[in-house]
Amino acid sequence: MSTKTDFKLIGALLAVAIVWGTTYLGIRIAVHTIPPWFVTAMRQSIATLILLVILIKQNQLKWIGWSHLKRQILLSSLMVIIANGMTTVAEQSIPSGLTSLLNALNPIVVFIGCVLIGLQKLTLKGIIGVVVGFLGVAFIFRDGLNDLLDPNYKTGIIYLAIAISGWAAGTIYTKKYTQQSSNIMLDLFYQFAFSAIVQLVFAFAFSKTIAPNTWSIESLLAVVYLGVFGSVVGYFCYHYALKKVSATKVSILSYFNTIIAIFLGWLILDEVITYDLLIATALIILGVFITNYKGRQKELAKN
Repeated sequence: MSTKTDFKLIGALLAVAIVWGTTYLGIRIAVHTIPPWFVTAMRQSIATLILLVILIKQNQLKWIGWSHLKRQILLSSLMVIIANGMTTVAEQSIPSGLTSLLNALNPIVVFIGCVLIGLQKLTLKGIIGVVVGFLGVAFIFRDGLNDLLDPNYKTGIIYLAIAISGWAAGTIYTKKYTQQSSNIMLDLFYQFAFSAIVQLVFAFAFSKTIAPNTWSIESLLAVVYLGVFGSVVGYFCYHYALKKVSATKVSILSYFNTIIAIFLGWLILDEVITYDLLIATALIILGVFITNYKGRQKELAKN
């Protein structure tokens, strides 16, 4: 029996792949002159205002209740404040291409987390995928261990590891406690509003210098792009896709995010693409594919 093609789902997946692939470039441009926590605070504030206008116009703005609000605060903390915020901080000292490449490990980290809490079984295929993926990480630092002696670079890697952990935890939570939402935009409004407030506090608390007169037009435009596309469009499509397919499948979009981000970093920011980076990219993508690939028969059996 043939199944009807879900063009909305395909569009959402493509939007996530393309939009989030470009956000690494946007973040790198934004933090060039704007402190990272201000970038995230302004980004989520823009997203909050856009969603507020949409919800008011559609007469859908309402109180969601304390129990549902707690869920949105948790997701906001993990996937926006920690994951997005720490990634933004990390890109002060790490190239956008490398940031996207390490973020491509997310599906593998999600798999490891799911195994640890019993959501998935540990299989030989999974072990091979994890090993291959982390071999890719080894290639990244094979000739660059001395870079870790640079305090800024090392701190950036640590921040990025925290960001990856936050995103994986949010994805696993979403996968374990799946709850159908009647209004994704309303949920995102509360998530972005909460994160904007928290990140604004972080901005004033952790920014060494605050000098808006030094913020360039390019950086400000990048923040607007991040708010409109990276947050509103990207997160809406991501959560829409999570309602249709598994979290692991959606995470596989990092294949495309990585390739797009590395290409744009090279094209626009003159970031260097080495053979080791290309090998690392191939290994990480292969590792993610092996870890998450399921034969067609297994997929059909689940449906």
